[in-house]
Amino acid sequence: MASTRQKALFVLFLLAIQGVKVFSEEAAAAEARNDDDVIDGLTKEQREQVANSGEQHEFQAEVGRLMDIIINSLYTQKEIFLREVISNAADALDKIRFLSVSNTSILGDTPELSIRIEFDDKAKTISITDTGIGMTKQDLINNLGTIAKSGTTNFIEQLAKGGNLNLIGQFGVGFYSTFLAGNKVSVTSKNNDDDQWIWESAAASSFTISRDPRGNTLGRGSRVTIHLKQDAYEFAEQEKIKALIKKYSEFINFPIYLRVSKEVTREVPVEEEEPEKPEEPKEEEKKEDDLEIKEEEKKPEEKKPKTKTVRETVFEWELINDQKAIWLRNKEDIEEEDYNKFYKSLTRDYDTPLDYVHFQAEGEVEFKSILFIPKHAPHDMFDNYQGKSNSLKLYVRRVLINEQFEDLMPRYLNFIKGIVDSDDLPLNVNRESLQQLKMLKVMSRKLVRKAIEKIKDIAEEAEEDDDEEEEDKQKEKAKEETREERSEEERAKEAEKEKEKEKKAAERREKFRTFWKNFGKNIKLGIIEDPGNRSKLAKLTRWTSSANTSDITSFDDYISRMKDGQENIYFIAGETKEALMKSPAIQGLLKRGYEILLLDDPIDEFCIQHLTEYEKKKLVNVAKGDFKLPEDEGEKKRTKKLKKLYQPLTDWWRKLLDKQLDSVVISSRLTDDPCVIVATEQGYSANMERISRAQAYAHPDRARAYTDSRKILEINPNHPVVKELLERVKESPDSETEEMATLLFETALINSGYSMSNPTDFAKRFYKVFYGALGIPKDAKVEEVDVSLDDEEEEEKKPENTESESREETAEEASSNEDKPNDEL
Repeated sequence: MASTRQKALFVLFLLAIQGVKVFSEEAAAAEARNDDDVIDGLTKEQREQVANSGEQHEFQAEVGRLMDIIINSLYTQKEIFLREVISNAADALDKIRFLSVSNTSILGDTPELSIRIEFDDKAKTISITDTGIGMTKQDLINNLGTIAKSGTTNFIEQLAKGGNLNLIGQFGVGFYSTFLAGNKVSVTSKNNDDDQWIWESAAASSFTISRDPRGNTLGRGSRVTIHLKQDAYEFAEQEKIKALIKKYSEFINFPIYLRVSKEVTREVPVEEEEPEKPEEPKEEEKKEDDLEIKEEEKKPEEKKPKTKTVRETVFEWELINDQKAIWLRNKEDIEEEDYNKFYKSLTRDYDTPLDYVHFQAEGEVEFKSILFIPKHAPHDMFDNYQGKSNSLKLYVRRVLINEQFEDLMPRYLNFIKGIVDSDDLPLNVNRESLQQLKMLKVMSRKLVRKAIEKIKDIAEEAEEDDDEEEEDKQKEKAKEETREERSEEERAKEAEKEKEKEKKAAERREKFRTFWKNFGKNIKLGIIEDPGNRSKLAKLTRWTSSANTSDITSFDDYISRMKDGQENIYFIAGETKEALMKSPAIQGLLKRGYEILLLDDPIDEFCIQHLTEYEKKKLVNVAKGDFKLPEDEGEKKRTKKLKKLYQPLTDWWRKLLDKQLDSVVISSRLTDDPCVIVATEQGYSANMERISRAQAYAHPDRARAYTDSRKILEINPNHPVVKELLERVKESPDSETEEMATLLFETALINSGYSMSNPTDFAKRFYKVFYGALGIPKDAKVEEVDVSLDDEEEEEKKPENTESESREETAEEASSNEDKPNDEL
């Protein structure tokens, strides 16, 4: 028993020794692997050497407080850190380039000026390397350990309170945004006047500086490595980094390279196993082989080595910012194709722009800008009209600061795309929003003025073509007499020139029509929202006119066609221009030769209400009761007598429909219809009432106060129906006369574009009139029709008998035809 226990203990002892041995081997292997791990170009031994030999420095108290504010409350997006680091790298490259102008030897063995970005997905780091001026040991302490030598405490206090301060270029606080995404930041830097040093900090109260054990690996410049936090691992992804570079730093002057991985295929040889050596034949077999007739020996063909296709990952440097900032070049040096290419890159539009303007603003504020007018309106242009627009991108020294900035361009011009770049724009600390200064308002005014001027140029080109067309017609008549004397060749050349000229003129006219079709509503919104530019925008508006319903016209063209003595511009608003042309409200105007603007867009009447007049010509709605048709003295006297003649009818009608009617008056605008309904001066027109009722968020009580307001009934004194009503009212109006007058009023409501409050009563009155027209008694009752079900059964049987009889007749006819000769058939 004892021996058995001893054996068991001995086995356990051996297993324990073996386990210790295995564990020690695994630990040694893990340690060996750790020794081989390289992070940011440093092995484990080098990292330990840096940690042990580094000099520890304390941050200034103000810097510690600043980093706390930056990390916790200042920046709103973590991705900003990459923009800030690239901007700092570009500044360092600018400095070395400036110094190299006077001293080319300062570039040394590193003449390339570039920025290179790489990431380590396993170690979760991202590194930004530049070949700029670099920093000495003292520069690292001064630039990354302090903010400023004076006023720092006051700055921190104001910043903590939320104050906006102009800091860019003074404090360099953008570097500290790296701690938004990283829990540790390492800066390796090499200046021509010093060795290569490593600065490290974990956003605590201190940082360390040590000499780089690797020696001079950079040549010149700086390398910022950010050890990412767990919630910022996305910044170690290739596509994410590429998107951020294109978004914020696409137009940096210096090339930005990203180390990207790609999968490639290549052919590799396949290792073949050596074939086994065949056994040597026996002597008897050899003799038999010798007796055989041997053929001529052929040289063996060289065997091609077998290969297989494998996929492997390779790394290479890819240029990200290949698009150049063309707004910095002179307009004369830029081709139209360059503008089109830049526009497509900026907006991701498939088509070229309709037009563009490239300018440089000088004076109180200096900036450069390119504004594009697209050919097509985006489908969601008004979906987020009150929100921030991304139509204009704001750059400061070619670094994107904001792409959703609503203060530079008003909302009604949100269709205009482009960029604005300024070198001296004052910014607050986070570079994400501008200070509300007078300078910003100046920039906005200049941008709006340039945009409106460009639209005006497009409109004037189209108008000039119309004027030239009239002149050409007159010249054509003068040339007609001398044309026969010219040779055929001259006439052909002249005809070709005229054809080319007409083609270009048509293109210019079509250009503005395209603009108005897509963005005309925006211009009308501008008249409502922008009082300062209202008169300029009014010149750009186009309307449909009764003179030509298939084309558009401007206010200036309308005024040029006005009749002598006409002082106002007449318009009427409704759903469609076809319905407006049939409106009874404009019958008299059309008969007398007046032109009326037809407003068929829901926004048109709102726009006109804010405009009120154009070039001292009042805009008059002919669907309102305050409209008066121009009359001479004779017409005025006639109208006065007609009012007196029809006063019994107008007073009686007004009293009959007191709740619906404000007044009943004699109309001078009607020619064919007996009456028309128009709004009072302060009331809603039929179009405005329709729009108001359709509002989803309209207050019912407030809307009803306008829509149910009393109207004006205008009657046609020349119409036989009105004459008959007058005679009946003079004698003694009965209930039938009242019914007819009410029905006539409701019919006029519908014909004038209004809706009825009680359509059921209207239908009953209409049916009564319909009875009389058909000769049916008005008191006729609705009775059921007697239907005999027996008759229906008999009718159902009849078709069957008829069908059988027809079949019998067909059979008899066929048999009789067989007995007849062919010629009789």
